[in-house]
Amino acid sequence: MTADVSTNEGNFFNEVSKVIELIRPSIQLDGGDIELVSVDKKGVVSIRFQGACVGCPSVDMTLQGGIEATLKEHVQGVSLVQAVE
Repeated sequence: MTADVSTNEGNFFNEVSKVIELIRPSIQLDGGDIELVSVDKKGVVSIRFQGACVGCPSVDMTLQGGIEATLKEHVQGVSLVQAVE
């Protein structure tokens, strides 16, 4: 049973990663970037902002209105997206 759990977590991480790759080009257009750090069992996705995103006043809007909304729309089970340093 443990193997199934880790396989499911791996698949979940991969699904999130694919959507992050779709989002990344639009963020890169503004000189920034994002890195997928982790995804936990509760659906919490941790990302790291890079480049122009660091210190940007619009980063919270981008996180919640763009990244989190897109992930929740495309990946079932995403509960929250948070930025980490």
